[in-house]
Amino acid sequence: MTNSVSNPVWDPGQYLRHAGHRARPFADLLARVPALPTAAPRIADLGCGPGNVTVLLTERWPHAHVTGYDNSPEMLDKAHTDHEGPTAGGGRLDFAPADVRTWTPEEPYDLIVSNATLQWVPGHTDRFADWITALRPGGTVAFQVPDNIDAPLHALMRDLAGTPRWKDRLADVLRRTDSVHTPGAYLDRLARLGCAADVWQTTYYHVLEGEDPVLDWVKGTGLRPALTALADDPEAREAFLTEYRDLLRQAYPSAPYGTVMPFRRLFAVATKEA
Repeated sequence: MTNSVSNPVWDPGQYLRHAGHRARPFADLLARVPALPTAAPRIADLGCGPGNVTVLLTERWPHAHVTGYDNSPEMLDKAHTDHEGPTAGGGRLDFAPADVRTWTPEEPYDLIVSNATLQWVPGHTDRFADWITALRPGGTVAFQVPDNIDAPLHALMRDLAGTPRWKDRLADVLRRTDSVHTPGAYLDRLARLGCAADVWQTTYYHVLEGEDPVLDWVKGTGLRPALTALADDPEAREAFLTEYRDLLRQAYPSAPYGTVMPFRRLFAVATKEA
């Protein structure tokens, strides 16, 4: 997670309102990570947020020392309070401030993971070489990112932000349409760095409950830059949210069983030669 206009302020409570849906892709990612090189592995979680999915690493590798890194003070406070400490298998879970844009490992790692963070990091593929260099032989870099910048929830947000009423304040604060690369581009970059790369896409059909659930979802993630930019003007903030809400209601109609939100994600698991 990142923290201003280009670095939005995060709200752990809002983010966690859809924790179950958000955690599933991370579990699916970890299911494809191979055995790690050491019995008590060193693991980094880049962009750990409130730490709720970082805990899954300690369940898969109970002897590991896992550190979650984030540059959002709000997210780190929540992670420290709720999850930090020794693990049941004798390992340790801790959290530390770091910016994924500049973080460079200072010790060998068995696994470096990132969950729904790299889409916020321009030039993130340029970071792969440093991370892979820091892996022990047989270690892995694994990440997943939302791959739906063309979906209505983002397209409508961008279109609205570009209208005359909002463009001066919002047109340049949202995620760029090239914030995530193609699966082939990731595979090529990781393979050229000497890894056996496994890259795939999955579309989840989340059934969301409650009133305006797609708006509630995106208020925890993709809408954060706009909410940050309008934080000093509550009246404008509510006006923008109302306009955007009405657009989302048309794009994601409710059904008797809930509101369906298709959400495509991209996954990559890259294992260094042993």
